[in-house]
Amino acid sequence: MSKPITKAVIPAAGLGTRMLPIARAVPKEMLPIVDRPALSYLVEEAADSGITDILIITGRGKGAMEDYFDYNPEYEAALLARGRDALVEEMRAACNRVNISFIRQKETRGLGHAISCARSFVGNEPFAILYGDDVIFSDTAPVTRQLMDAYHRYGLGVAGVKPVPEALVTRYCSLKAEPIPGSHRDWHVTDMIEKPRPEQIWTNLSILGRVVLPPEIFDILAVTEPGAGGEIQLTDAMKALAQTKGMTAVDFDGERFDLGSKLGLMMANVTRAVRHDEIGEEFKQFLQDFVKTL
Repeated sequence: MSKPITKAVIPAAGLGTRMLPIARAVPKEMLPIVDRPALSYLVEEAADSGITDILIITGRGKGAMEDYFDYNPEYEAALLARGRDALVEEMRAACNRVNISFIRQKETRGLGHAISCARSFVGNEPFAILYGDDVIFSDTAPVTRQLMDAYHRYGLGVAGVKPVPEALVTRYCSLKAEPIPGSHRDWHVTDMIEKPRPEQIWTNLSILGRVVLPPEIFDILAVTEPGAGGEIQLTDAMKALAQTKGMTAVDFDGERFDLGSKLGLMMANVTRAVRHDEIGEEFKQFLQDFVKTL
């Protein structure tokens, strides 16, 4: 029986250069999807999956993340004075669902280096990683929960994947994988490569935003050399894990949005807005009327 998974790491230290010029002043993880920052959706997904402790890896100029998950006496006093007690409780609930810690990645040396900063937080336990650029909406189980369940089924590290267009595989990664008999979503992975050249592509399955890993990954990261972009790549460490112990890939049920891009942010906002309890119906009507003008 594998250990329960109660910890998650959210790497959120990147500069967000694809979101300039706004990223100069606002961390890209704090850009809004309707009325909440993107980061809030990741924390909620982890909490809904059964995670109790989250470490968010930040960088300089990203103090707004810590402020968001803290009480705000000024706002609370103003709202209470207007009789809006329910909104105060809602804001506090966002701070209290899980235990959240923060640590800075002092050098921008890649995702693998960022994850290595979480070693003392994770200890000798399996843990989830929710990439800070990726928001995933699911109408079934949260994607992190789907991967945690696969970890318990097979006892191996798990990557959340989706088939991507062949032309885009070179921007992500490629997995050497075979379907697991009896499952329509699970794959056994024996190798992977970050940002492959066209002749290096095995499949068009690419890791998109979620993984669950055993604690052994930290020993591997400690000896992982810089890879693509001159950075320490988490994919390279997972490659070593796949080649030795093997890994599992899960073609997850959910819709993923790349919040590191302007288009991804706008698509996530539209998708969420049409389902929003407060503005959904009016926004759908606006969209229908607007599309007629194109």
